[in-house]
Amino acid sequence: MGFQLFLLFSVVSLSGICAQESALATIVVRGSKSIAETDHNFICATLDWWPHDKCNYNQCPWGESSVLNLDLSHPFLAKAIQAFNPLRIRIGGSLQDRVVYNVGTLKHPCHPFQKKPDGLFGFSTGCLEMNRWDEINHLFSKTGAIVTFGLNALYGRHEIRRGVWGGAWDTSNAQSFMEYTISKGYQIDSWEFGNELSGNGVGASVSSEQYAKDLIKLKAIINELYKKFHTKPMLLAPGGFYSQDWYAKLLQVSGSDVVNVLTHHIYNLGPGVDQNLVKKILDPHYLSQISGTFSDLQLTIQKHGPWASAWVGESGGAYNSGGRLVSNAFVPRSAWNGIQVQYKGILQTDFDWRKLWSS
Repeated sequence: MGFQLFLLFSVVSLSGICAQESALATIVVRGSKSIAETDHNFICATLDWWPHDKCNYNQCPWGESSVLNLDLSHPFLAKAIQAFNPLRIRIGGSLQDRVVYNVGTLKHPCHPFQKKPDGLFGFSTGCLEMNRWDEINHLFSKTGAIVTFGLNALYGRHEIRRGVWGGAWDTSNAQSFMEYTISKGYQIDSWEFGNELSGNGVGASVSSEQYAKDLIKLKAIINELYKKFHTKPMLLAPGGFYSQDWYAKLLQVSGSDVVNVLTHHIYNLGPGVDQNLVKKILDPHYLSQISGTFSDLQLTIQKHGPWASAWVGESGGAYNSGGRLVSNAFVPRSAWNGIQVQYKGILQTDFDWRKLWSS
């Protein structure tokens, strides 16, 4: 059933609150008419690899919420995934490039993540056991999730200087993992290569030229392993922060139709410890600044890789696990002081929003 909702607001920018300058605006919502639609790729959630003892700013918020320790049998989880109908689930994150898959012939033992001060992000390499992978895919199959899996793009490389990794990617572990996945009939919509290794990287980086050469290898593996399939999984890359020169070189060197989707990450609110998070969230001018990144990325694709699409592969607002009592909460009532609402002809600064739904 359609409806119309008329709201009369006194809109104030944060920069103008102190001066108490306002302008009246009428917002009309016609619920019976849609003006745009999003496709099934729009809604996405990431399952990260962080262990329970991943901590920031004297807080350890991850608990039992990672790929490796999440309670997959919890009924709320399955119902939440099904409610989106469908939900794309990306498996990836900061420790993605240190995950070893316990299948095939490994060059080193496969152990759980452990605290390691000199390790990437303070942890050792970690292990994905195939029985855990089976359990995860049982959940995905039951709920109809669309799966994007982020592969370890540092496997076989070495650190040539602080934060910079060199050498060619060793494809053996990823290929064995993909072969196992196919043999079990698990449906993977797309394989993503690496996490935040673009540009200067976050913790680690790889040159765009080497990255592109490795993508060519990965594309060949996908084409071979899925040659009997009617539809092949897409190849996504690089899952990092946009750097114009790095992204352009990646497309130039990898060539036509290798990368299907160019993914980039957005954390435009800054670190979770920032005391100005609420102010940034409520400032549309600040939030709109990120539109420049979208425009620049689109131009890069048009010029160097028109065969590829652009996706935001990860976006968390504030990085380093978000802001306590901000990312995991509603903005407190006190933060709205000075923002005025015109309701039934009366200008109010201390407004009960529930009035809109009861009238």
